[in-house]
Amino acid sequence: MSVVKVIEVMAESDKSWEEATRKGVERASKSVDAISSAWVKDQSVKVDGDKVTKFRVTLKIAFEVK
Repeated sequence: MSVVKVIEVMAESDKSWEEATRKGVERASKSVDAISSAWVKDQSVKVDGDKVTKFRVTLKIAFEVK
């Protein structure tokens, strides 16, 4: 049996929610090993005037605890 921990990470991108998700997982992988999954809990955007300038995600990232 393994033990899995879940952390919450926020990330953003100028291009897309998908890129924000990738950035969040890549950054989390610098601090934790054995990431097994990520769940997009929430999505939002930053708007300046009439333009979307940032795509933001809140991720739940699961990894195995050794």
